[in-house]
Amino acid sequence: MKKPIIKSPFGKYITILEEADKEIKNKEEFGSFLILSLVEEIGEMARAYLAKHGRKPTNLAAQKDETYEQELGDMIVAILRFARIKNIDLHKRVMYTLHKIEKRQKHPKE
Repeated sequence: MKKPIIKSPFGKYITILEEADKEIKNKEEFGSFLILSLVEEIGEMARAYLAKHGRKPTNLAAQKDETYEQELGDMIVAILRFARIKNIDLHKRVMYTLHKIEKRQKHPKE
């Protein structure tokens, strides 16, 4: 079976994840797993960032783990995986949010 062509800046990533998750993507608990994974990655990024730039420069455990830049990649993959199983068009969602930001800049609330 030929894989569908996904026309989006995220298409290549989604195609790779489709193959990686083929055995588990239809399991009912997979969405919950991905939400928990995202929360974990956010915590890891925050810990790594704070260890390098923030309030906890002596946090040796965080400094030995992955960098906050690497954790950011993990967060994006968790988001992509969740969006894929829930059929969310991330390009559309990102563009919506970017338009909201532009609108707020042009018309700030008083």
